[in-house]
Amino acid sequence: MDIKIRAIRLEDAEGINALRVMDGVRENILGITSERIYRSKSFIESLGNNAHMYVAEEIENGESKIVGTISLHVSENSRLRHSGSIGIMVHKEYQGRGIGKKLMATIIDLADNWLMLKRLELGVFIDNTRALNLYKAFGFEIEGTKKCAAIRNGKYVDEYIMGRIKN
Repeated sequence: MDIKIRAIRLEDAEGINALRVMDGVRENILGITSERIYRSKSFIESLGNNAHMYVAEEIENGESKIVGTISLHVSENSRLRHSGSIGIMVHKEYQGRGIGKKLMATIIDLADNWLMLKRLELGVFIDNTRALNLYKAFGFEIEGTKKCAAIRNGKYVDEYIMGRIKN
């Protein structure tokens, strides 16, 4: 498996949309089955200077497939400029293969060594054990619980708010 982590491109919109609506991914990223490709295209086009996004791309037999993404949004507020928020998703069939780890290592290197961010934060549904373990391995700690944070499969679900402070 040849996985390349690279900056996002507009032509990645179709692959990203496929991830967002995929069973096994959608439930944990606030996606819905009716999302259209134009939403992903608009999102990519609207990324400003304080937004950074990478894709995990598998290349097999000359064909490219987006198998994961990670984003970091740095606050535009000058008093919050030291912090950023992370979002990540990995293709259902590629979960547990180290792709999330590669994506997290890439975004944390950017945050720590190039943007000099002090605080990173993210939200994760409390039953997403695989993601929780990944985040804890990168130094994130649970800071609180957001009750009834989202709707998933007809029920309200809670979300942990996690943070990582660079020493």
